Amino acid sequence: MRFSMLISLLRPIGPVIIGISLGFTLSLLSVSWVEESCDINAVGDEGIILSQDGSLKGARRPNSISPGNDDGEEEEEEEEDFQPRIIPYKPVKQTQPKKLFRAKYISTELGIRERLFVGILTSKNTINTLGVAVNRTISHHLDNVVFFTGTRSHKIPHGMMVVTHGDERLIWNMFQTIKYILEHYIAEYDWFYLAQDDTYTQADRIKALVEHLSMNRVLYMGSPEEFIGGEMQGRYCYGGFGYLLSRSLLLRLQPFLENCRNDILSARHDEWLGRCIIDYADTNCVEEFEGQNYYYYEMGKNSDPSKEDNVQFNNALTVHPVSDPEQMYRLHKHFTEIELQKTYEEIEKLQAEIKNVSVVAFEGNRSALWPLGINPPFEPKTRFEVLRWDYFTEDQVYSCIDGSPKCELRGIDKLDVADVIETAMGELNKKYKPVLHLKKQQLINGYRRFDPTRGMEYTLDLQLEVVNQKGHSRSITKRVHLVRPLSCIEIIPMPYVTEATRVHIILPVTLQDREHVQQFLEVYATNAFETSENAILTFLFIYDPIEAQQVNQNDIFASVKLQINAYEHRYPSVKIPWISVKSESPSQIKFMDIISKKHPVDTLFFIATVKTSINSEFLNRCRMNSINNWQVFFPIHFQYYNPDIAYHNQPLPNTLDLVKEAGHFDRSSFTEACFYNSDYMATRTRMSSDVQENEEILENLDIYDMFVKYSGLHVFRAVEPALHQKYSYEPCNPRLSEDVYQRCVQSTLDSLGSRSQLAMLMFEQEQGNST
Repeated sequence: MRFSMLISLLRPIGPVIIGISLGFTLSLLSVSWVEESCDINAVGDEGIILSQDGSLKGARRPNSISPGNDDGEEEEEEEEDFQPRIIPYKPVKQTQPKKLFRAKYISTELGIRERLFVGILTSKNTINTLGVAVNRTISHHLDNVVFFTGTRSHKIPHGMMVVTHGDERLIWNMFQTIKYILEHYIAEYDWFYLAQDDTYTQADRIKALVEHLSMNRVLYMGSPEEFIGGEMQGRYCYGGFGYLLSRSLLLRLQPFLENCRNDILSARHDEWLGRCIIDYADTNCVEEFEGQNYYYYEMGKNSDPSKEDNVQFNNALTVHPVSDPEQMYRLHKHFTEIELQKTYEEIEKLQAEIKNVSVVAFEGNRSALWPLGINPPFEPKTRFEVLRWDYFTEDQVYSCIDGSPKCELRGIDKLDVADVIETAMGELNKKYKPVLHLKKQQLINGYRRFDPTRGMEYTLDLQLEVVNQKGHSRSITKRVHLVRPLSCIEIIPMPYVTEATRVHIILPVTLQDREHVQQFLEVYATNAFETSENAILTFLFIYDPIEAQQVNQNDIFASVKLQINAYEHRYPSVKIPWISVKSESPSQIKFMDIISKKHPVDTLFFIATVKTSINSEFLNRCRMNSINNWQVFFPIHFQYYNPDIAYHNQPLPNTLDLVKEAGHFDRSSFTEACFYNSDYMATRTRMSSDVQENEEILENLDIYDMFVKYSGLHVFRAVEPALHQKYSYEPCNPRLSEDVYQRCVQSTLDSLGSRSQLAMLMFEQEQGNST
């Protein structure tokens, strides 16, 4: 009875008791107990404060100190006796930061490889014939073509990269070729194509083939052949039709290449390579992989490509054997025509699709602009952006470069007009044949304009003679519209250059130039001396024979030399050398002959004038645009007009801006030039035979004409906004050639002022005379 009453009393508070018990249990379990005792107020390693008898008085809490006793007085004593521990600060030793290496090209840093490497196996006897023919037919389609030969002839063809192994043995050459590829190109390419120089390769098809193959496959692809004798199992790729080797295959073969050279005996280099790949890479030659086929065609002796009309020939990637260069070029012509026809068919197909889609467009067929597939015409936003139409006939053009209202149609413009008329007649006859036949009588009106979004547009009014099938004819006028679209932009690979090259500035100074030297030095000192520009200024003092005889008594350049000494004292780290020459008739080429001998072959020259304002921005472009053994740079400076004409009856501005009212880019001036000494010396050597026949050529030509006529370099000519030249009248040397003299006269006249400024000046003079 009592027990049941006790249970009834505890039942309501039972859950509370159980909850409190569990809470205490869990809290005790969560506390880290420390059993070992320590001195009073001692602080353990983990910051737990213990009483004298070792009992725990508090658990460790971060950044806090628990009291060690319940008594307040004892607590204060403990706090007074507490000694904090000071941890001394030990500064971290500053190590030299490791210099971060950055690759020259982003593709190297990201590990991006090129797709296809092409190697051509040639010989000393055929490199100048078949080797040159192969290079001319595939090099402009592929990124890298290397020719491998045993020994080379004395004359190496221009524009070909040739690797010589030093031995004519076929097996040795193949071994050295694979070894050379592994050492120099294995990290840069995914696929490697090898062929002989008597094999025609359709480069675009080889590129298309590797684009559809996985780069990580172990693949040996070509024309499979059985080994001679049949004892060796497997198949090798016949070298006459070329073969593809994957990067993964060559990497697998690399450790065993020496074993192949020592252990495998064969009479044929392609068979030797096949046995090596089969033995050590366990890979056979295949002509089909992942749905892609390696098509090839064996050509008969003295066969004519134009008469070969079968599917296997037209689909071939390679053709073998090719007997002579002429046959190689005929093959290239044939396959190029096939690819061109395929391109035209694809264009027509795309145009038909555009027409079909435009029917269901919002504006219907009006949404399909003519011609199909070409960008729409440029739409000007303001009247200043309206494109100008130029009027022309078959003989005259009414928009001239020099601003004349009419001039003769000649040169490339005449060829352009003739080509457009011929194209128009061909398209008209294609449209109306066989019902009508059209003959051109004359061009009545012609209009053309350049649209930067689509190309050159033409509108022609043609007077035609129309002849029907019955022979009746009549004269009609027909208007046609044509567009010469902009072709695909091609990125031309250029050699790597930097802005770290030192520029040697050559400044010719004559008697008439003395008054401009002070202004030149002030500007140059600000832009070069004070900024420590990597450039050396060299003065070239030009004396005539009479002045040269009196140089000890009366040096005409004494004041200039004093100015040079003053700047050398002002800037102790600067040295300004000078060279003195004597000449009756100043000639750029004669002066450069002297200067060239005094400098190393890798020197970068900039020929300046005393009126030129030089700054770092231009010098950097001089370095970037001048490429050794590749390109010379002739900048077009901004020539300021005569201030008396440009600012007639106006105050002169403090600073001259690059605006059309202040000056113009002088396209008739070729005085400034950037080029390397080695390029000058090579061009001068080619010129020597003509100089022996006519020495006056050194005085008649300038450096620009010399590079254009005698060098195979790119002559780069471009406007240079950072290169300015003050106005100063300078008479032209009549001993120059007719072209050079006329350029000088034209430059002098153009520098007077703009046509509108000259017209206003003449108008004011006429008004003054009339009154």
